[in-house]
Amino acid sequence: MTDPLRVVSIGGGTGLSSLLNGLKAYAHSDTGPRAEITAIVTVTDDGGSSGRLRREFDVLPPGDIRSCMVALAEDEAFLSRLFQYRFSAGDGLKGHSFGNLFLTALTHITGDFPDAVRKSSEVLKIAGQIFPSTASNVSLEAVLEDGEVVCGETRISRSRQPIRRIRLAPRRVKPLKETLLAIGEADLITLGPGSLFTSVIPNLLVQGVPKAIRQSKALKACFVNLMSQPGETTSFTASDHLAAILRHAGEKLLDCAVLSNSQITKSLRRRYSAQNSAPVENDVDAVRALGVEVIEADLLMKGPKVRHDPAAIARVAMELAMRGRLRRMAN
Repeated sequence: MTDPLRVVSIGGGTGLSSLLNGLKAYAHSDTGPRAEITAIVTVTDDGGSSGRLRREFDVLPPGDIRSCMVALAEDEAFLSRLFQYRFSAGDGLKGHSFGNLFLTALTHITGDFPDAVRKSSEVLKIAGQIFPSTASNVSLEAVLEDGEVVCGETRISRSRQPIRRIRLAPRRVKPLKETLLAIGEADLITLGPGSLFTSVIPNLLVQGVPKAIRQSKALKACFVNLMSQPGETTSFTASDHLAAILRHAGEKLLDCAVLSNSQITKSLRRRYSAQNSAPVENDVDAVRALGVEVIEADLLMKGPKVRHDPAAIARVAMELAMRGRLRRMAN
């Protein structure tokens, strides 16, 4: 039990970065349990700086991976300023972040995006390892409730029609071998928090990933979002989030769902309501009906935005990782 607890976190965007930021404190802990962190990150972004670099240089989108690197970096304050720095002027430079350009340049030097991520992680001395969900150049397609097919993550996230199904184009893409190995050796596998259809589920559409998760002896937990997202998850309850994951990746993928029981103030509710976003309802009985254990905790970060508290979700994750380790030992 002196070995670090192995946590594999799957997702993308700010949700995954928040969890990684909290877990980082356990990577070199001297006073409590330690974590060995692996992030598996979606690579379907086609908007902003990432989208431009993808189209112009034929590289995988670096944005979500850049954010994860910053979250796990040793000197986060400095690297955040450097890697998140966006050029406000310059022909061809305006709108790009330094971190995206850094990863793109390193991809061309190494000739391989996963290798560029690996080398960048070494240079930055991040507290863990980061893998793209696939090395293939993939995009997202969504089948909406009315049958319309929308192509591209940016267009999907702007859609106001309910999403029936999400899929990759091309359909069959393979994960990295390191990804499957990390999943197989994990004590805890986490999904979310993050955009359900554009950050979490796309990772589960990569060939072999759901099977590897099911076969892993790890505890599998979904950190459910605090707020619905306009279009993507309008009016979604907690069980709706889980049902969508199971619908895309198959049954018996999850052991537990982590829900926040924090009280969101009326003023924050009003502010988000103006953007057609509302708190996700914790329909606990419906979650349990899916065969998923419910874990509730105060996970809301204090501030002007509704965000998960990195320290709080990491604390829950480490408790679950310990349960996962004990389960693996028992087997």
